[in-house]
Amino acid sequence: MNDKQQPAEVYLASLDEGMAVVRIDRPSAKNALNGAVRRQLAELFSSLARRDDVRAIVLTGGEQVFVAGADVKEFATASPTEMHLRHNERFWEPIAHCPKPVIAAVNGFALGGGCELAMHCDIIVAGESARFGQPEVKLGLMPGAGGTQRLVRAVGKFQAMRMLMTGCMVPAPDALRMGLVSEVVPDEQTLERAKALAQEIAHLPALAVEQIKETVLAGADLPLESALVLERKAFQMLFDTKDQKEGAAAFIEKRKPTYRGES
Repeated sequence: MNDKQQPAEVYLASLDEGMAVVRIDRPSAKNALNGAVRRQLAELFSSLARRDDVRAIVLTGGEQVFVAGADVKEFATASPTEMHLRHNERFWEPIAHCPKPVIAAVNGFALGGGCELAMHCDIIVAGESARFGQPEVKLGLMPGAGGTQRLVRAVGKFQAMRMLMTGCMVPAPDALRMGLVSEVVPDEQTLERAKALAQEIAHLPALAVEQIKETVLAGADLPLESALVLERKAFQMLFDTKDQKEGAAAFIEKRKPTYRGES
């Protein structure tokens, strides 16, 4: 029996002024998502979601690759029942439902599960070398962690169908034109730009940011009139927060506001 603890392949790289940086570090497999990586991501995101000192999260795979896909060795010979019993969806939920804004810093490949992981985030900053794709069809499969649903919502039916049915890789500039990413920057600036955005958001009223994220995501699947009601109620609720009063007072008094994230 080997009691030696394996090093974490997902870890909190830094936490500074409300901004947490989460790093996936499995270079030997190009950060491929195996069960351990999924579990560690879920545990870390669950922990960060509960922390009041975390206002924004940056997710990175490093300078060379974001996530090159799922670990094919883990499912190559699996049966449908075995895949069902793994319940991998539970490992995605803490990221999908994270109340904090999440910014992906993507260099290199974001393929398959890596593209799906990036689409779980709220903002995607891509380096010029980044390549996005859902190549599962080339393995006789299809995306299974939201790739078909999030992709069509991000880029529309016709671009999504092209990516899904051919398994092609989309370069970062094309991904920007399609609406799949938020910004494209030189590779060496990807993480710093994502961190700068996270710091900017972290210094804004936390409850307002949280309500914006919740309302956008919940309203996307509602009829317009229902979504507008949801937006209106969230808007009205924020008038009961100290940060709203501080923001209005600072604007009137022509000074910099001091936000505390208090209700």
